[in-house]
Amino acid sequence: MRPVAGFCDYFVIASANSLRQTNAISEAIQDDLARQRHKPLSEVSPHDESGWVVLDYSSVVVHIFSKPMREFYSLEHLWSDAKRVRLSKKALVPTSP
Repeated sequence: MRPVAGFCDYFVIASANSLRQTNAISEAIQDDLARQRHKPLSEVSPHDESGWVVLDYSSVVVHIFSKPMREFYSLEHLWSDAKRVRLSKKALVPTSP
């Protein structure tokens, strides 16, 4: 992202099937990064009902969308000049507590 947006290096964009799943993914990411001593720049409500949760870790900004919200906002299209990076399945496995 840095070449097209000076405020971060990466966007991580994920979809969830429900609001409950959106919040669960958000919580899991926050818990895992907290164990690694990474702190977000702002707090997120654990019961967000917007369908779009943003976790700002300065150089990495995580967007977790319900499917309709992801389609509506289409960040991939909006930021299409940014280079896409695919994560391996191994990279998606959470670290142990």
